[in-house]
This record gives sequence, C-alpha cells and structure tokens, in this order.
Amino acid sequence: MLCMKLLSGAWTPNLIWYLSAGPRRFGELRNDIRPISAKVLSARLRELEHKQVVQRRVVATTPPSVEYSLTDLGQELMPVIHAIVGVGTKLRDDHKPKVARKAGGRRERRNAERVALHASPPS
Repeated sequence: MLCMKLLSGAWTPNLIWYLSAGPRRFGELRNDIRPISAKVLSARLRELEHKQVVQRRVVATTPPSVEYSLTDLGQELMPVIHAIVGVGTKLRDDHKPKVARKAGGRRERRNAERVALHASPPS
C-alpha cells in the first residue's frame, strides 16, 4: 500500500521511468513527457522530492540549473515500474485485432478480413 502511495499522482510513474536513465533537467523532462504542463511537472517533482524518491541538485553553471535524479528509494521502485510496463504491454497486445498476415500486401489482408466477416453466421 505504501508503494502505491509513492507512485500515486498523474505522471509520477513516467517521471520515475525517465529519471531512471540518469539525471535530467526540468526542460529535458518537459520534452520527454510532452503532454505534461510545467505546473504539474513542478508539483510532481516537489512531491517526489518530499517523499525522498527524487533528489534535486543545483548545478553551479551560468545561469544556474537544476538536475533531478532518483534516490536509492527511487531506484528500488524500478522493478515495480518495469512490471507495470510489462502488464500494460501485454494488455495492449492482447487487445490488438488479430488479422491474418499473408505474404501479400495491404489489399490481400483487407480481402482476407472481408472473407472472414462474411463467413461468420448472421446474428
């Protein structure tokens, strides 16, 4: 239950996923997760920092920049994130329409679909 609480919030698993590749700046995370707004990204990063999943480090550059990275606790969440991705992929693949693949192109696949539709009994 506590693990789920750490992962709660829109975009939280996505942030952990992208930070698992290494430290990222705010702008890089915005580019990685295009639909997220700056306001929500900032709020999620603050929440994850408060929960000690993410650490914030000010880099002494001109102008100063901030990098975010996973803490040890954040790294421990990666198997959970991988499991979620695996289940999501399986669910997506299980719900894809099954189309008979022939050696031919798109037209032959469409014809095979039409034959299959007409072969089923009317309801």
